Amino acid sequence: MASKRVKTGVPGLDEMLQGGLPEGHIVLLMGSFGTGKTTLALQFLMEGLRSGENCIFISLEEDKNSVIKNSDSFGWDLSGPISKKKLGLFKLEPSDAKTTITRIKSELPKFVKSFGAKRVVIDSISLLNMMFTKDSERRANLFNLCQLLRSAGATSILTAEVKDENPRSSRDGLAEYTVDGVLLLQSDENRDSGEVQLTLRVLKMRRTSHSRRVKPYSISDGGVVVHAGAEIF
Repeated sequence: MASKRVKTGVPGLDEMLQGGLPEGHIVLLMGSFGTGKTTLALQFLMEGLRSGENCIFISLEEDKNSVIKNSDSFGWDLSGPISKKKLGLFKLEPSDAKTTITRIKSELPKFVKSFGAKRVVIDSISLLNMMFTKDSERRANLFNLCQLLRSAGATSILTAEVKDENPRSSRDGLAEYTVDGVLLLQSDENRDSGEVQLTLRVLKMRRTSHSRRVKPYSISDGGVVVHAGAEIF
């Protein structure tokens, strides 16, 4: 039986995913700096807000005002949904590691359920993982976080930085094994023209068939657009 789809709001991406993300999935959005991870994640939340869904955005990088301004530049109003309690926008301080982790463990599932959130974004999981010194701790934390999100029943996007030496792996090499799906955003330079092309591929998506092709995308005034009909150079 095909699972219910959650539309991403990203033109071309839902086409690659047979209609959207499977409901309840936790999807890792991996890419280097400047590939539009936060933009795509916000676009996913805006699609939810437009459909009348409650959403949560947890930032470990940018402060709240910065996230709101970033969204405004694409014509996405976050202030309205925040004041109407349709959107929960939170900044966690990576410097205060122990408190942050304790808060996530104790508060996140209850909060997602009481807020009635259908979509959750955590930006970025790489910063969360940097709070731990051992791989075993990182692995346990990631596993626990994914269990918490699954128990809350929301469809979630986690963003992650990639390794410089291996742009198809997350910085800690762990997150991609814990989640249900992985989208890879890459910035490639054409050696002949010097032109930079942004490309997206679906590396993994459990319980659904999906396009395995690499597709170009662009970041316009209205957000991320995947050119699903185009081929890359």
